[in-house]
Amino acid sequence: MAGKPPNLIAIDHDDYHAKYVGRLSDGRQFFLTTPFEPAIDGPGREFLAVFLFDAKGAFLEARIDDFGTRASLDETRANALLEQRLRELGEVTYGRIRVAPFSVERFSSTFGLIARPPEEEGDEWAVELQPGNYMAFFAPWNSGTYDT
Repeated sequence: MAGKPPNLIAIDHDDYHAKYVGRLSDGRQFFLTTPFEPAIDGPGREFLAVFLFDAKGAFLEARIDDFGTRASLDETRANALLEQRLRELGEVTYGRIRVAPFSVERFSSTFGLIARPPEEEGDEWAVELQPGNYMAFFAPWNSGTYDT
């Protein structure tokens, strides 16, 4: 098996999937994101998640909202709730975070930054943002970059 799973991964703030990453005024790290269940074998589901980590990157808490199916998504409500969740965090500073992989179960789905071992010879470890696998991280774990 190539390499080993990371203790921490870096996520750099950007204007795409990592638009809402940074630190709270008390030093905790946060990641606000929009996971989803793909509409492959069903209607799909849309979520809003706030993941909180301590200053050293250990997972603390997940606050997850279920918006229901993709077809029934009320974008005005979703945007308003995103703004509300940001306000609830208080003063934030956007920037790089370094956090540990984790997973939590909610709404019959697994959420988190989940380490995936190599599947075949020559593959490497990955950390995938689930559900939806819309961000995937690979070594070097401190690069701050991801694949979509």
